[in-house]
Amino acid sequence: MALAAAASGAVPARAQPRRWVPEREVRIINGFAAGGAADALCRMLAEALRPIFGQTVVVETRTGANGFLAAEAAARAAPDGHAVALATMGMLTISPNLPGVRLPLAVETDLAPVAALAGIPVALMVYPNAPFRDVPELIAYARAHPDGVAYGSAGAGSSPHLAAAMFAHLADLRMVHVPYRGGAPAMVDLIAGRVQMMIGNLPEFLGAVRAGQLRAIAHGSDRPPAVLPDLPPISQFLPGYDASNWFGMVGSSRLPAEIVAAWNEALNQALQDETVRRRMAELGMEPLGGTAEAFGARIARERRRWAEVIRAANIRAE
Repeated sequence: MALAAAASGAVPARAQPRRWVPEREVRIINGFAAGGAADALCRMLAEALRPIFGQTVVVETRTGANGFLAAEAAARAAPDGHAVALATMGMLTISPNLPGVRLPLAVETDLAPVAALAGIPVALMVYPNAPFRDVPELIAYARAHPDGVAYGSAGAGSSPHLAAAMFAHLADLRMVHVPYRGGAPAMVDLIAGRVQMMIGNLPEFLGAVRAGQLRAIAHGSDRPPAVLPDLPPISQFLPGYDASNWFGMVGSSRLPAEIVAAWNEALNQALQDETVRRRMAELGMEPLGGTAEAFGARIARERRRWAEVIRAANIRAE
C-alpha cells in the first residue's frame, strides 16, 4: 500500500497525536474538610470522571493552610497528569495579594489553571430585626450611624471580609469588621444580632434563611442565584460590585499543554452529567466549565480587582 501510494504520488496521511489518557489511578486532592461543599464537589466529579478516563479516580483529603497543602501537593507531583487539586477563588485571587500571608508555594508560577468548576452564589445577609430591609436602607442607616454597623466574617482576609470591605468602599461607609474563626460562629452571632450583616456564600446560609432566622437582601454575584432568583444584585445599587465566588481545578505548572487540555475536556464533560448538575443544584452551586485559558483570564482579572480592594481598605492577614 505504501509503495502504491508513493508510486502514485499520493502523500500518506500524517498520524494524529494520541490524546492523553491516564495510565493508572488519578487523584483529586481536596484541601477542605470531609462533608463540606468542596468535598462533595470533588466526590461527585470523581464519580463522573471514572468512565471518562477509564481509570479509578480517588479524592485525597489534605486539609490545612486554607487549602494550600492540597495545592502544594498537586504542584509538587510528577507532571504526568495523575494528580490535580481543588482550589477556591480566595486561594487563587485573594491570598496572593494579602499582606502578612505566608504561602507554601507561588500561586502565579507553581500552579496551572485547568478548569472553572462551580459558581457559588454570594448574598448579603442581615438578621431578621435589622433596622434596614434592603441595600438602600442599609447604606442610609450606615451613613447616619458611622461605625454603627458591624459585619462578621470568617476571619481577616477571608472572602467574606473582602466582600464586605468592597461594599463599604464603594458605598463610602465606615463599618466595623468583626472577624471570627470560621463562617459558622460568625453566622451564629449574625442570627443573634450581635453583628448586623455579613456577605458570604449563600449555600451556607440557606437553611437559616428558609427557617426565618436570617434575611437575604441582595446577591453579590454576576447573576441571580437559582435558589433565590428574585434577589436583586448589589451592583444595582453599587455599580461595579462583584464578589462572585467559585471553585476551580488546578495542577502543576509543569503539566504539558496536552494534559491540561485533556483534563479540561474531561471536566467539562463531567459538568454536563445530569447527576452532577442535580447534586450541584441541591448544594446551591452552579456549573461553570469553559477553557483553561478562560479560567486563567478570570483568575488574573479577579486577582487585580481584589488587590485594589485590599489596598483601598488597608487589609492584612492576622
